[in-house]
Amino acid sequence: MECFSDQFMEFNPIHGRNVQLDHSGTQATRVESFANGVCFSKNSLKPGEIFLVEIEEKELGWCGHLRVGLTSKDPRSLEEVPEYSIPDLTDLGDSWIFAITRNHNKVIEEVNAEPGGQEAGEVALAGGQRLGSGEDEDGGESNNSRPKAFFTDTHLYIDNFRIPRDKLVGRSRPGRFSHILDDLYKSNTLPPTARRSRIGVLYVPKGQELADMHIVINGEDMGASAKGIPTIQPLYAVVDVFAATKRVRIVQVEYGFCSLQTLCRKVIQKHIVHRMAIDWLALPEALKHYCKYE
Repeated sequence: MECFSDQFMEFNPIHGRNVQLDHSGTQATRVESFANGVCFSKNSLKPGEIFLVEIEEKELGWCGHLRVGLTSKDPRSLEEVPEYSIPDLTDLGDSWIFAITRNHNKVIEEVNAEPGGQEAGEVALAGGQRLGSGEDEDGGESNNSRPKAFFTDTHLYIDNFRIPRDKLVGRSRPGRFSHILDDLYKSNTLPPTARRSRIGVLYVPKGQELADMHIVINGEDMGASAKGIPTIQPLYAVVDVFAATKRVRIVQVEYGFCSLQTLCRKVIQKHIVHRMAIDWLALPEALKHYCKYE
């Protein structure tokens, strides 16, 4: 199943007091301190629809990084936006937030069959409990039934949903070593909190009126970071521009038919060694810029 989305992703005008949005509503900057950077998606998410952001700017001197997740609380219903997503927003209930760290973001699930056919941990996760992040980055598998193929697979598969991989992976700043750095983003080798990393959140239905929350980092599914989330109420994305993360930008994902610009870029990229080689092609400058930076 492929999620077709016709809505332009934006941040909600209701946000933490230290957040400043740009005129398009797609860029959020924490202008001071390290907290009060909680943001929400303007609209609720559809099943399988990813809310994707790119880390644009970091700020040294703080401990902690970006936090992302979901909430069924309509931002308009909040008397005041909490100072922190963890624990303030989660303590209000009906919110599932995941702290992105430099390492150990993959969820490790231990499946042990119990009498009656129920798996261990299933009861503990009922009602939308958050799973802990994995302790071993190389251990455990995500819920994808397909093998990982960072360089060749055009889509990311999570259960019955597929998401175009084209926009999911971060890209380095153009420069002498950008071809090397781009491959590191594609293989998810760089720390997920690095500048230009792309991090997304989505949910996939599981049973009647329940869902699992998945975090995607540079095109790789980290697994179900929360299970049994009720879907009776609309779910909004939460992005906490916290501590060392200073500015993020929403990346729009095309689910259906690609735009002409995207189709042109894909054809061009198939015939060049690296995106910076586009400078040598006889193409309009606007198309060159799109192929290199977007």
